[in-house]
Amino acid sequence: MKSFNELVGKLSDPASRQALKSMQRGIEREALRIEKSGHLALDKHPKALGSALTNSRITTDYSESLLEFITPVFNDIDELVDDLTQTHAYSVRHLNGQRLWPVSMPCYLGDGADIPIADYGSSNSGQMKRLYRKGLTYRYGAQMQIISGVHFNFSVSDQLWDSLYELSDKSLSLEEFISESYFGLIRNYRRLVWVLPYLFGASPALCSTFIQDPKTSNFPFEVIGNGTLYLPYATSLRMSDLGYTNQEQDNLNISYNSLSDYLTGMQAAINMPSANFAKIGVKVDGEYRQLNDNILQIENEFYSPIRAKRVAKGNEKPSESLARAGVEYIEVRALDVNPYSAVGIEKSQIRFLDLFLLNCLLQPSHASDADEEAEIAANLKSVVLEGRKPGLMLARNGEQVALASWLENLFTDLKAIAQLLDDDGCDDYQVALAKWHKAVDNPDETLSGKIMQGLKNEQLDHSQWVLELAEQYHQQLKAYPLAEHIDKRYQKDAVESLEKQAQLEAQPSVSFEQYLADYFKV
Repeated sequence: MKSFNELVGKLSDPASRQALKSMQRGIEREALRIEKSGHLALDKHPKALGSALTNSRITTDYSESLLEFITPVFNDIDELVDDLTQTHAYSVRHLNGQRLWPVSMPCYLGDGADIPIADYGSSNSGQMKRLYRKGLTYRYGAQMQIISGVHFNFSVSDQLWDSLYELSDKSLSLEEFISESYFGLIRNYRRLVWVLPYLFGASPALCSTFIQDPKTSNFPFEVIGNGTLYLPYATSLRMSDLGYTNQEQDNLNISYNSLSDYLTGMQAAINMPSANFAKIGVKVDGEYRQLNDNILQIENEFYSPIRAKRVAKGNEKPSESLARAGVEYIEVRALDVNPYSAVGIEKSQIRFLDLFLLNCLLQPSHASDADEEAEIAANLKSVVLEGRKPGLMLARNGEQVALASWLENLFTDLKAIAQLLDDDGCDDYQVALAKWHKAVDNPDETLSGKIMQGLKNEQLDHSQWVLELAEQYHQQLKAYPLAEHIDKRYQKDAVESLEKQAQLEAQPSVSFEQYLADYFKV
């Protein structure tokens, strides 16, 4: 395996630099619909946005109230953000006066039983999607499921794979080399995943309505304003135990050391019974409560801050598509919604992610063991809860290292990649890197630092601040110059998606019980 510096040197010719630049990206942004009062919208998914089951750009996640905007794949960052903005702009025009909640952690929550689970219609596939979410409700409660995030999908070009393969020992086929290289990226990402909540974590504080009883919480919350809870040095409470975590999964020990190890572990996990979830029951008094009583109902329930992915064919499960043809792209899942952007993420973050993920790909990546996995988990927890604490130390290979020192070394490597990606008088990557480099020695330059500075300086309630942002972005997106032909395309997509759902529901099909039995058949 060549060193990082050797690979950077080998990729410095014009053709290789172009291959590096030809990355493919997509974004999935979640956002709660809220009433003007700030309370959660409890009505059905707006019909003007089409069918949540079959519309490729606008769907729902856990709840009818939780929108998810999905971009196609783009090579160009400007086009990617423009597309995401257009989807937002079309959507806000059809929310019947409702707004989008522009942060990850929800607020103004009443009874969790009132949160409407997403409805995908009467087809077997639609019923299964809804039942899966019903199972999540019984298992973890509804409030945890309406936390919002941003997912970043990333792949490198075929040309880069060809170049890297030529530089390898060619002991694997090209397809095997690509999959194993992506798993190398994933292992390095996991070692450095704490970097993302440090820089981009944007949930250091939350509305007290999210916590049933703050006095019984395990977190030593402090209070600002009328009801804002915060931890002094937190970065991303979304990624803490308050967020989407599953302690049942802690003992799964799914390995990322190879595609085959990962698939073996995932197969075992989805067939592993859970005594706790068995207490819920699967079908009680003739009504389903969950898909099954295993630790994972389906693979999607496995929480991981990064996933290996391939576009599925037909009704393939995620692991079946990976087994068929290997890894096609990776999905980064450690991003809070950025409250300083109307669409939840900004271009400088995307450029940083490009550099970060290319670094994870190009650095040597040894197999991970139980000791290192424990370090990875401990580092992430430390940064999530106290990442901005002066002098914070993390663990690396059994030794203590200062967060700032580790970050400084990382930025040196990222700069080498940025210089390869910037050419023709363009310095976008180096400018983006310089922006986030300020946060290495000054935690106030992180997103969480800026949020806490603002709340404390203005003595604002978090909910009041977010509601003002929601209104600002609503007006901004309504005023966005959405071209007529683009508006008509969204309308057409919405109508066609509703027709497609109706066709699915009209087709003859097996019973739902048989459908589930066929789906889970080994």
